[in-house]
Amino acid sequence: MDVVAACRAFVAVSGHGSFTSGAAAAGIPQSVASRRIAALEEHFGARLFDRSSRAVRLTSFGRDMLPTARRLVDLADAMTDDAERARLRPLQVAVPETCPAPRLAALVVASRRHRLQLEVRPAGPQERDRLCQALEVGAGILAVPEAAASWRVPLGLAARTPFPAATVFLETLRRGRARTQARRRILIQPEDDLAHLRDPLTRAGQSAGLAPAQVTVAPSLVDAAAKALSSPDLLLCSRQQAEDFGLHWCPLAEPRLVRGYDIAAGLREDLEQLRTVLHSDIARCLGATT
Repeated sequence: MDVVAACRAFVAVSGHGSFTSGAAAAGIPQSVASRRIAALEEHFGARLFDRSSRAVRLTSFGRDMLPTARRLVDLADAMTDDAERARLRPLQVAVPETCPAPRLAALVVASRRHRLQLEVRPAGPQERDRLCQALEVGAGILAVPEAAASWRVPLGLAARTPFPAATVFLETLRRGRARTQARRRILIQPEDDLAHLRDPLTRAGQSAGLAPAQVTVAPSLVDAAAKALSSPDLLLCSRQQAEDFGLHWCPLAEPRLVRGYDIAAGLREDLEQLRTVLHSDIARCLGATT
């Protein structure tokens, strides 16, 4: 027996003094209301209504039980409302600051088609780690080495002028014998200021004969892009980022650098939805190939 449904019928009939009117108010047929109340009476072992006359009247037992039945119905309604609010409560997700706003908006729209309410929170890689560890967000797109990644973003160099070859060799960035020739710097944006990306590039630059100052970390992506747009400096970035800034992009011959991303989430259900249902939408935000 559905005790809540039976109590709902009991409260409705008692309130209208009629099985017909009470059933209509509860949105059920009269026969269903009668069966539910009869089942409730059998469950309690006592009559709730006096059916000896045309008027429907509560028995003394029914009057005693009515307040409790009302509380149960009210509690069930409140629980339904709470469940709906909980379902609609947004899942806060820490995302890379490099994700373009239009693509993030498209991700949020896609999540709603799958009954998942996302609220994105852009942050740098270290801050995303902290937010997830402190449980300040429900999930985060974290930077990881390529081998552990669910999404991979190949990196290359971007410049304001076209590249003369299909790939860039770091040796070509060495300062020439003419002292008037400016040293072209490789600017690392904060999203890539990570040991598994920064250190291989720094070592490769040293092996290629670059000056230490030629591989440097920029304070922000905007600052790095502005320098690449206004000087011979090169921005380490994804192809998508280069296109967004109107820069020419070219992959590095060596080292091969790839941003890796994976999901961390407090609930397994959220983890699976983000990794599977929204996989392609997240890939578009990241500019990922996989």
